[in-house]
Amino acid sequence: QLNGLIVPVLQHPDLQDVLLIPVIGPRKNIKRQQCEAIVGAQCGNAVLRGAHVYIPGIMSASKFMKAGDVISVYSDIKGKCKKGAKEFDGTKVFLGNGISELSRKEIFSGLPEMKGIGIRMTEPIYLSPSFDNVLPSYLFLQNLPSVVVTHVLNPQPGEKILDLCAAPGGKTTHIATLMHDQGEVIALDKISNKIEKIKQNASLFGLNSIKAYCFDGTKALKLDMIENTEGAPPFLPESFDRVLLDAPCSGMGQRPNMACTWTLKEVTSYQPLQRKLFSVAVQLLKPGGVLVYSTCTITLAENEEQVAWALTTFPCLQLQPQEPQIGGEGMVGAGLSFEQLKQLQRFDPSVVPLQDTDIDSLRDARIEDMIWLANKDCIGFFIAKFQKCKSTLEKDPQK
Repeated sequence: QLNGLIVPVLQHPDLQDVLLIPVIGPRKNIKRQQCEAIVGAQCGNAVLRGAHVYIPGIMSASKFMKAGDVISVYSDIKGKCKKGAKEFDGTKVFLGNGISELSRKEIFSGLPEMKGIGIRMTEPIYLSPSFDNVLPSYLFLQNLPSVVVTHVLNPQPGEKILDLCAAPGGKTTHIATLMHDQGEVIALDKISNKIEKIKQNASLFGLNSIKAYCFDGTKALKLDMIENTEGAPPFLPESFDRVLLDAPCSGMGQRPNMACTWTLKEVTSYQPLQRKLFSVAVQLLKPGGVLVYSTCTITLAENEEQVAWALTTFPCLQLQPQEPQIGGEGMVGAGLSFEQLKQLQRFDPSVVPLQDTDIDSLRDARIEDMIWLANKDCIGFFIAKFQKCKSTLEKDPQK
């Protein structure tokens, strides 16, 4: 796939089910073409990850662009390019060169059904192989911290496990796989087409232990003991051996990200929702059970502050050490002790200087160095692991 280049495939030393493929780039010797196409920021993110340019993502193209032309592709990172423009002088980031599958006229013909690949990338600045239809029932493409969080949960065969905010289902299927498909994995998400995606992934991997429901996780606790939902949500208190709360968050750890669109109001809106979900998760967990809380963001308010709040609000919870511990320690500032910070796991890509990796440096690199880089140069992510030490159903003796 990479023009005959041989790129190593490495097995992760601590995670036996993880294969790592180094990315080559950013490449500096790509000649920029006179003919240009501008794509939106989200499309630009996908191209950096190894995708081709799909027609809906194309915002602008040079007026003389024809099918078969070599095109330089740029990302409009400020969202200023008007759809169908013939030129664009705003802030743009070079993504590489490709060959146009269609003319400018065809792309902007106004037909709503125009889909598929518009520009086939031949010289992307980052060489990253596409995994479309590559061993689809054996491999699942995931960020490394997303794999780590499921190992930290440590699901066991025969257990009943809840993935409270499950879409798109990478962690759900990983949980079922680690359990050898023995037990029950309940996956909830409140968006129906995402639930269908989870079911498709479960079917693709031949996993029978997964049951996915379109349901709001904040309402997953059954308050009326009389109502019988026959295994579907809401659930009785203390029904699950382990709960994963991969919470909705501001997503500020996601990479690549070519545009900052967050407002302060949006960023601060997640903490109350996360606490509501966390409260449900604690009540649904059996005594002795494990609750893992994770986010793909970097803010103190959504991470360490939530841990401090949880330990104060729920005396039945104890913070637990994590295995494997691949990320760094927690961030100071939320009032947690040094020992508590050591039990958290925070992935922070800013600790790694930006690398220029070409095929020659890759060929000369030691495997240990490549694995170290893979562990550090990933998305921003946070993991906390708790154990519930006693029942929350016990009545207060003073009442």
